[in-house]
Amino acid sequence: MKTNDLKAQDAEIFSIVSRETARQNSEIELIASENYASPAVLEALATPLANKYSEGYPGKRYYGGNQIIDELENLAISRAKQLFSAEHVNVQPLSGSPANAAVYMAFLEPGDTILGLKLDHGGHLSHGHPVNFSGRLYNFIQYGVDSESGLIDMAEVRRLAIQHKPKMIVAGFSAYSREIDWQAFQDIADEVGAFTFADIAHIAGLIAAGELNNPVPIFDVVSTTTHKTLRGPRGAIIMCKEKYAAQVNRAVFPGMQGGPHDNMTAAKAVAFGEALQSEFKGYAKQVIINAKVMAQEFINLGYKVVSGGTDNHLFIVDFSGCGYSGKDAEKKLELAGISVSRSTIPNDPNPPMNPSGIRVGTPAVTTRGFKEEEIKKLVSLMARVLEGDEGEGLIVKGEIENLCREFPVYN
Repeated sequence: MKTNDLKAQDAEIFSIVSRETARQNSEIELIASENYASPAVLEALATPLANKYSEGYPGKRYYGGNQIIDELENLAISRAKQLFSAEHVNVQPLSGSPANAAVYMAFLEPGDTILGLKLDHGGHLSHGHPVNFSGRLYNFIQYGVDSESGLIDMAEVRRLAIQHKPKMIVAGFSAYSREIDWQAFQDIADEVGAFTFADIAHIAGLIAAGELNNPVPIFDVVSTTTHKTLRGPRGAIIMCKEKYAAQVNRAVFPGMQGGPHDNMTAAKAVAFGEALQSEFKGYAKQVIINAKVMAQEFINLGYKVVSGGTDNHLFIVDFSGCGYSGKDAEKKLELAGISVSRSTIPNDPNPPMNPSGIRVGTPAVTTRGFKEEEIKKLVSLMARVLEGDEGEGLIVKGEIENLCREFPVYN
């Protein structure tokens, strides 16, 4: 077997990797679901662990030669349990939506009724959108946010739960900027006899650091991705009460997938280990400080922010009435070297592909080392791009590159 490095073995792929690495170094990442994994996490992904097949679970594999892999998976499980105070953890899910599919499979039958947050109010596709497997396989009833405050309307959640008697209530989001009252959801579920499922994919790192409340000891089952605020590899885990462990494990394997990606399991374990360090708590605290400062700076400049601010790592800027859409804003900012994601606003009159807002998040820029001063400068530059022409965007791009050189990501 050839042992050449990537540059010698495949110059085309090496060129693509090099150019993408350079882009990440020289541009600003404000997509709330993205972050920069550490070199140790990336190193774990690029190991011979990727060669191994390990269908099953530690001590119960369908392939030989898994003694060391069992040790690896048990270590990842142990670290995740410690991080989230979890009774049981399955570290094998390959990503967020398949993890959510496994949760539904573990607790429900097709056609069962579930209560979930509307997509345009901050929910996720896998929380019941009709084009997604969740909306096609299950009977989703959707709750939303209050039209005035932008906060989840818990009175509506309770009313819908009593009316429809769901078998499961989903709490979690992909574009909601406020703290969730997990106990209030659990109380409603207890009232109607429903399972509780928290999707903390976006805020797992903030929860692990103790900066946001933890639903794991409260809810029946919790899923999360391992990137985003947790700053690990792209993957997922499921946590649940011990009494549900067997059904969750069966739903993941053989229910949803075959063998896990063992290199991914190693990278998850590295990320969990990093999140257990005291430095990570400081990082998570700064993520929230940066998001609060950024949201307030937009408000100070006259922009509308949904719910008036944020308690976590993200917020939604509403451009309705500004003369341009979220898609327009995304494209203008991209030309200046700033990545955001277009986003719907609650009850958005525009379609999802051309919505009225953008979602802005601070995990990645905080990993770079940005603090309040850099955040304020960044918002000022973004406003120049949004209000200026293409020429102004190109000028700002140069300033963004200078700022990025002060805070490099990778060598």
